[in-house]
Amino acid sequence: MQRRYLVPLLAALLAATGGRAWAIETRVEGLEGPVANNVVNYLAELEAADYGRARLESEIRRRSREALKAYGYYDPTIDVSLETGDDAEAIERAVVTIEPGPRVTIETLDIQLVGDASDDRHFLDAIDAMPLKEGEPLLHAPYEGLRSQLSTLAAERGYFDAAFPRHRIEVRPWQQSARIYLTLDSGERYRFGRVSYSGSQIDVAKLRNMLPFDEGDPYLAGQLAEYNQRLGQTDWFRGISIRPRIETGASLAQAQLNWWQAVDHRPAGTGPAESSGQQAQPVLSALALDAARNVATPGPPRVPVDVSLIPADRHQFEVGIGYATDVGPRTQFTWDQPWLNEDGDSLYHELYLSAPEQQFSGTYRMPLADPLRDSYELQYGLRNLDNEDTQSLEASVELAREWVFDNGWTQRLYVRSTYEDFKQADQNEQVLLYYPGISWSRTRTRNPRFPSWGDSQRLSLAVSDTLWGSDATFVRGTLDSQWIRMLGSDYRFIGRTSVGAMSTDDFDKIPPSLRFFTGGDRSVRGYSYESLAPRNEDGELLGGQQKFVASIEAQRRLTGDWWGAAFVDTGNAFNDWWPQDLATGAGLGVRWVSPVGPIRLDIAHPFDSEEDSWRLHFAIGPEF
Repeated sequence: MQRRYLVPLLAALLAATGGRAWAIETRVEGLEGPVANNVVNYLAELEAADYGRARLESEIRRRSREALKAYGYYDPTIDVSLETGDDAEAIERAVVTIEPGPRVTIETLDIQLVGDASDDRHFLDAIDAMPLKEGEPLLHAPYEGLRSQLSTLAAERGYFDAAFPRHRIEVRPWQQSARIYLTLDSGERYRFGRVSYSGSQIDVAKLRNMLPFDEGDPYLAGQLAEYNQRLGQTDWFRGISIRPRIETGASLAQAQLNWWQAVDHRPAGTGPAESSGQQAQPVLSALALDAARNVATPGPPRVPVDVSLIPADRHQFEVGIGYATDVGPRTQFTWDQPWLNEDGDSLYHELYLSAPEQQFSGTYRMPLADPLRDSYELQYGLRNLDNEDTQSLEASVELAREWVFDNGWTQRLYVRSTYEDFKQADQNEQVLLYYPGISWSRTRTRNPRFPSWGDSQRLSLAVSDTLWGSDATFVRGTLDSQWIRMLGSDYRFIGRTSVGAMSTDDFDKIPPSLRFFTGGDRSVRGYSYESLAPRNEDGELLGGQQKFVASIEAQRRLTGDWWGAAFVDTGNAFNDWWPQDLATGAGLGVRWVSPVGPIRLDIAHPFDSEEDSWRLHFAIGPEF
């Protein structure tokens, strides 16, 4: 039984002429699958009003034949039947009955690479992956796709003289055979030439240190895109343009010919040559000299690269407003100076205000030879905290050396000085601490606004001792890890754990900023903010020397940007850790992926609290 394909095509009004254009409703019989669909697509823009009846039949046959050739049918039999509608003169339908006839097969498949590309695995892999084989039916699309792919590879990989000296398909319908010939002559592969900069307010040496290639390396367009990304990550520029300067052979040869004679050799202070009666000699521009220098360099041809830059604004301000159940309304003001001098030093200030906490902090960053990987940082800040049984006024200064490694990890070695005047429950102290520390961290994410995949790790270790004048001796370490994974497009899972431990004989002198507390929106939901920790005899929070928190959350898309969530959190802060002391909460929540980031609303039940049976948690902001 024949399958029939009925596809309605265009219907439009011809406003300019007032006439009516009829879209033909086309039905293809005798074929099915992609071949029949291709015929329909070829007839898609055919309007009956543009043709007489005989010419319309001829045009349908012609287009149908072209559609069939793409699949190797070169000798079809095509019958066209035109039908009218209510208006006897207006043709509305066409029934195209096709007997495709024998299919052409590939007798000869001759694909060759000439030049440097003959040893380039990317070209060889493209040819190996082409589905056409000798003895199989002829398809035009893979041939055209391969030719386009080879052209793209040539442009991306620096074969700028590439050409196809032989590219044809010979079809012999009477033999039902085809011969395919395709030869790419890539010529020599170009190399990166000299990189020139314009418009930069930063020392060019620092910019060159971020290049992902060296002069003389094989050209690769992807490395220019990578360099563009690196320059953007510095925040030094608001405009970046990186262009390879590809000279034609003729212009390069002209630049090479006696180029040294075209340079102005007149001594400084002499006037124009015309004033002495001498004939003026042409003086090459810097671009021409670059071209000549590249040609004069032995070896493969080179591509100079021009980098044009527009400095970023020196002062950038931002205001943010948010809300969380833990702290209530919160406001953040930032003042960013992405560059201060030609070395690329930057200065960043932040003012954070909420009911329990007010903080002013700043970071002065001094990039080293490789600005994205090596730097010094000077951090300073003032912080006032009044929450539950904690009152603290803290001032701190920190000097750090930072390294960013190829695997994405950041290592930070620092020395910190902190003065803190605090009251924790019934403990009152004023302490001055000096302690070095080291941390390793890495964050990876896809779609940062609402990650579909990501993870974040941070490990830190700090040491303080009275031997060097600190008021307390301690060793403190923390480990934080968070994971996000998707199952399909509608299921999302989040796992989180946080571990901390401190060893000290001077716990009374350890300030609240270094003690451990848990509970809250980003800790154990169902409990109030930092309400889980050891307490004194009066029930006031003291904080702990150890901490453990773990959480698992499953989310399912409800519709569009709305997600439902179910979670279980457990954890506590301790002086002597034991699993039976863990506090556990569980609940349900809703997530909305808003333009400013996810908005989270949770209702959680604490299993170990006599005060609260349910607690509402609300937060706005990214998860990492």
